[in-house]
Order: sequence, then C-alpha cells, then structure tokens
Amino acid sequence: MDAALVLAGIGLTELEVWGFHDVPGPRLGRALPFFVLLALPYFWARRRPLLVCAIVMAAIVASSVARGSTEGVYLIYALAVISYTAGRYGSRRSSFAALGVLVVGYTIYSLEDHNVMHGGVADLWAAAFFGAGMLGCWLLGVWVDSRGEAAALEREAGVAVAEERSRMARELHDIVSHNLSVVVTQAAGARAAGAAEDTLEKIERSGREALVEMRRLLGVLREDASDGAALAPQPGISQLDALVANVRAAGLDVALTVDERCSALPPAVELAVYRIVQEALTNALKHAGPARVEVRVTRDGGAVRVDVVDDGAGASGESGGHGLVGMRERVAVFGGRLLAGPRAEGGFEVHATLPLAP
Repeated sequence: MDAALVLAGIGLTELEVWGFHDVPGPRLGRALPFFVLLALPYFWARRRPLLVCAIVMAAIVASSVARGSTEGVYLIYALAVISYTAGRYGSRRSSFAALGVLVVGYTIYSLEDHNVMHGGVADLWAAAFFGAGMLGCWLLGVWVDSRGEAAALEREAGVAVAEERSRMARELHDIVSHNLSVVVTQAAGARAAGAAEDTLEKIERSGREALVEMRRLLGVLREDASDGAALAPQPGISQLDALVANVRAAGLDVALTVDERCSALPPAVELAVYRIVQEALTNALKHAGPARVEVRVTRDGGAVRVDVVDDGAGASGESGGHGLVGMRERVAVFGGRLLAGPRAEGGFEVHATLPLAP
C-alpha cells in the first residue's frame, strides 16, 4: 500500500511538474523537490500520519508562495491522502493536530493562490469545495478508524465471553460432577446391600440422569469457552481433608499427605490444587474399581507438586470427558506441567506441577 501511494504520487506529480513552464531552471531540477516532498513521504503516511501531513502541506504552501498559483490533480491527490491517513491511522490527539495543520495550511494556500484572491465567485466556491473535500476525507478516515476500534472491542468481548463460558464449564464439572458421582456411588452401594432398594434405585437413576444432562450442558458451554468468579468462597488445600473423607465414605480407600509448607499459598494456586485432586479422585471413584489412592501435595522450592496415584484395574482418564482437559487448563494458567496416564504396574497416575512465580 505504501509503495502504491508513492508511485501514484510520483506519476501525478511528474505530469504536473513537467507540464508547467513558469518556474525557471531545468525540468529535473524543478521536479526533484516535488518528488521528495510530495511523493516520498507517502511511504510513512500510515506510520507517521501527522509528520507526513505537515511535510506535504508545507510543500504545497511553499509551491503556492513560490509560483503564486498551484493547481492540478496531484494537489487533490496529496490533500486526499494526507487528510484520510491523518484521520485513519493517527491517535485522536494527532488526528486533530493534523486537522489543524490541514486547515491552517489550506488557508495559507488559498490566500496565496492568485486565482482565488483575484478571481470571481466561482474560484471562491472552488476553493471552498476542495476544502470541504479535504475535511470529508479526514472525517472518512476517523470513521473508518472508529469502526476498526469497535470491531476490535467486539472481538475482545467475544473472547471474554468465550473464556467465561469455559470457566463456567470447568467449575460446573469440578463441583457438580464430583458430588453427583459420590451420590451415585453411595446409592449404588447401599442398594447392593439391600437397604431401601426402591428409594435408592430412584436416587441412583436420578443421579445418573443428572450426570448425563450436565455433560451435555458442558458440551454446549465448551463450544465457545470462559471463566467467571464463583459467588461462594472457593475451596483450598484446607478443604482437602473433607474432600477425601467424602470420597472415603463412597467406598474408595484414600491416603492424603499434605506438606506443612503448603499452608500459605496464593488462593488461585490452592483452588487449582483442590480441583486437580478433586478431579483425579472423581475419576478414580468412577473408573478404578476397588483401589487404593495416594494423594500427596508437596512444595518443592518455587513450585507445588500434586501426585494422585491409584492401583485400580480400570482406566481413570475419563475418555471423551472434560476431566483431564480441565486439569490441563488449570495447570496451563500457571505455566506448569501435567502428566496423566495409566501406570505400567496397573492403575492410573496424575502428576501436576504448579510454579509459584508470577
């Protein structure tokens, strides 16, 4: 675009310079200043619109003062380019500063133009017409710039909404899925023991239906994807004991070890640790079968490490679900690492490292 502006400026300026005969000297000598001041600055028209506007307008005024009259298509082109680029690519302050340069420069040009000063009403109308055209080009540039800013804000809003949807989906999965899984497992165990079979069967069926509907809702939310703050206080490492007790009550043997150095972590890190352990235990509860799970939360220098290892027979990766995806998203927020997969000796393991540095 810059090259095209320069080439068009050179072509139009050359036609004008090589056509007038009222300036003494060789043609190349009188053409060179016009090339330098009226064509080459277009290379920087989009990057330095105010500077280019001042240079080109100064060249137009100097030409008018030197010759007494300066007209031609090249002049219309120059005014259109610097007016539009000043409005389109400059900041609000520089755009209005450029408008001031345009108004002052065009006024001086008009006063120095013999045709305007000594001509009739038609010449005055012509000067006003081209002045209005110059202002129109500047307004067009400002309008296009405003539309671009509005589009950028709309894209940012879309990204924010997508991120909010993703966070809602992740929190919904972490909180509701875990609790429903515990309900279903407890109801199934109680029914197998013969306690109030009809009632417990209804509880189990309702829980399973709720899980299916919740996962369907998660699929809808994750089509766009974001994250919003929960109204209730967010859980942390101090709530891990209650979480493990809840899972134990559902029939899973869990051993929890928490490093005492993890007692004063940033709230966001604590929430991430809690959710990772919650998701790993939920997967083990649903897929590992009769198993023992070891949960360790330790602090190693500038990072927190979460290890959840089970010796169950099933795969607890929740194929096709959002569990591991949610864990990876949480770890990625902190620039950490997540390793999750089946163990060679059987069972499943989850290892997450969350750096504490900003």
